[in-house]
Amino acid sequence: MRNPRLLGEGRSFYHCMSRVVDGRFIFEREEKEFFRKTMRRLEAFLEVQVVTYCLMSNHFHLLLDVPAPPPENDGPRPRLTPDELLRKLPLLYSEHEVMDVRQELERAAASGSKTWECEILARYEARLGDLSVFIKELKQRFTQWYNRKNKRRGTLWEERFKSVLVEGSEDALLTMAAYIDLNPVRAGLVKDPKDYRWCGYGEAVAGKSLARKGLCRIFEAADEAPAETARADWRQTAARYRLLLFDQGEQRHGDDYGRGAKRGFVTGAVQATQEREGHLSVPQALRCRVRYLCDGAVLGTKEYVDEIFEANRERFGRKRRKGAHAMRGADWGELHVMRDLRVRVIDARDGPRGAPRLV
Repeated sequence: MRNPRLLGEGRSFYHCMSRVVDGRFIFEREEKEFFRKTMRRLEAFLEVQVVTYCLMSNHFHLLLDVPAPPPENDGPRPRLTPDELLRKLPLLYSEHEVMDVRQELERAAASGSKTWECEILARYEARLGDLSVFIKELKQRFTQWYNRKNKRRGTLWEERFKSVLVEGSEDALLTMAAYIDLNPVRAGLVKDPKDYRWCGYGEAVAGKSLARKGLCRIFEAADEAPAETARADWRQTAARYRLLLFDQGEQRHGDDYGRGAKRGFVTGAVQATQEREGHLSVPQALRCRVRYLCDGAVLGTKEYVDEIFEANRERFGRKRRKGAHAMRGADWGELHVMRDLRVRVIDARDGPRGAPRLV
């Protein structure tokens, strides 16, 4: 599918996911820390913001805020300046590589050739805000580190990567972000996602500013506030996000007289509801494996999905008449997807005592 950012629609959000070859469990503490450190450096260098993420034993999920490209009629002059480039380079490159670029820029300046300088800057400018470059560099840099550490060769990943385009609405972004941050709950690693160190919500609760900024971006984007001036309040964001993540779907027993009790689901209830062909609430569904959120291609309101479909009409067969399909298995409200999945769209049958299966 053609990148909708090329249509001049501003920033775009993507859910990206990739799995280790053969499903091997390679991500231990050291691996997760290196992956996260590399992710954050690429975030700063390439200007692709991580809204939230989750690192599991054999795969990762990312929700990314990708900026719109500059207008093509802006002329050949890159927006990067030599000083800005030299400040960025140490994030990803060695001191020797930075020195080589510095000397090349100095020679271009001494020659008085603006064309030469532009060519140097354009090499890096073209990578900024590029989703494919971000994922490729992240996986490649981790693979190189991991292979050296373990004295191995060859590919480490099963496939290029999966991606789902997500509408920049509060509903769509909250749903996708919660799905990602609930991965360790679905896997039975923790009962509360705040206790998992390697997800965006866990980092944010621990006080990490970049993780908090990412989750606040959900509400800033929904309000269409300029990224450079919007400052969503973390306390408000945390309360609203946690409500979807955890509180809405959890059963509370209350005291001996039933005061403070709250109905919700317990172990096995999601499976039982699925077997009755009943609809789950969104919080319940998000604790399951939801194929729409990895394989739906585009997620958003009917109008948004149809708009993307029409903009990419040549990529679909003549018999297809519509783009948006309603999501099955839960009360998803206004959310629709591009791909009409039919088999096991929500999978809560695997795992001990009806626990959701790891995505």
